[in-house]
Amino acid sequence: MPVAIEAQELSKLYRLGQMQAAYGTLRDSTSRLAARLAGRADPDEKQEIWALRDVSFNVDEGEVLGIVGRNGAGKSTLLKVLTRITTPTKGRAIIRGRVGSLLEVGTGFNPELTGRENIFLNGSILGMKRREIQGRFNEIVDFSGVGKFIDTPVKRYSSGMYVRLAFSVAAHLEPDILLVDEVLAVGDAEFQQRSLGRMEALSGTGRTVLFVSHNMQAINQLCDRVILLDGGKVVEDGDPSAVVTHYLHSALSSGSQISWPDDASAPGDDLARLLSARVVNEDGEALETADVRRPIGIEIGFRVLREGPPVFAKIKVSDNQGAIAFNAMDVSAHWNDHSVPGRYVATGWIPGNLLNEGRVSVEAGVWTLHGAKLLPHGHRYDAVSFYVYDPGDGDSARGRFVGQLRGVVRPLLDWSVERVD
Repeated sequence: MPVAIEAQELSKLYRLGQMQAAYGTLRDSTSRLAARLAGRADPDEKQEIWALRDVSFNVDEGEVLGIVGRNGAGKSTLLKVLTRITTPTKGRAIIRGRVGSLLEVGTGFNPELTGRENIFLNGSILGMKRREIQGRFNEIVDFSGVGKFIDTPVKRYSSGMYVRLAFSVAAHLEPDILLVDEVLAVGDAEFQQRSLGRMEALSGTGRTVLFVSHNMQAINQLCDRVILLDGGKVVEDGDPSAVVTHYLHSALSSGSQISWPDDASAPGDDLARLLSARVVNEDGEALETADVRRPIGIEIGFRVLREGPPVFAKIKVSDNQGAIAFNAMDVSAHWNDHSVPGRYVATGWIPGNLLNEGRVSVEAGVWTLHGAKLLPHGHRYDAVSFYVYDPGDGDSARGRFVGQLRGVVRPLLDWSVERVD
């Protein structure tokens, strides 16, 4: 298949530090020389940072390529190099076709011109004739939803209006290649959904899309292939689901296990001590990022020091805002038995398709029941935490929706539907 984008060992070096004057004084030169001779750092010495380092990849015509990575990984710099906004320090990029791009709010529009004038200006820059632009004009305005303000200077637009019009222009003026940065995060959920649909439609007509986003659901839904950047280098290039999982493991790892070396240091009292807590998968392996569809185990290790009332494990699960999702405790039959000294491991299983996406924290401990009261014996606030993600395959409670569903839980319910007329 023909190659639309070819990146060959792209590197971009930036120098950090103060700008020097066009001339230097004898005093400045003497000061720098004395500092070097004394082994001191030159206060005016510039630091260097490689925003990109030997980045190479090809994108075939009609392919949708996603770029993911932490902030500062080099994603936006890569798009700026590909769109020729900035030149690479080394390497080269070959672009075959007409490029439409949406990199950041404010890019590509003249703020003094109206929305209408900017549409024609952008079409002219892409090499389109006025008749071609007029044929697309109504479609662009309808998609953007800013028809009432199309003859208003864009400097008076809100950021959401600006982005909607900018994306609509970039996506409807028939580019061969569409480059889109994270700016879609500015639009509302309904516009994001339509934008993703438009990019899918473009790729279905043989056009190439390169998409940078922190929305892993959108990346999984839209992309045929994903590249993970870290420190300006390509870390992984492959299947979207595999690369996204790798990224979440590396970027969002959390304290998914805790333990105490001995009974004396472990939280507890003369009846019981909390020895450990960890998040596990169905194979009993420690887990830091969890697929929302799979069961998640909270394993609690504890020691009963003497005979006494029944000791049981209990957890409290909260979301990243501190809102409590639920409390849960072991209510099996051994509640009726007196505790027998020894070491125990209890695992509570959170069913798949229950928790919402994001960071989840768990308070873990061992308790007893005294009448209508729960008595703690050894417990730890925020004992463990993990990150829940949705791979975006359409078989979770989210379905094909790519926006955020609010709430501390997001259960997949059984629905029955019948026609009543």
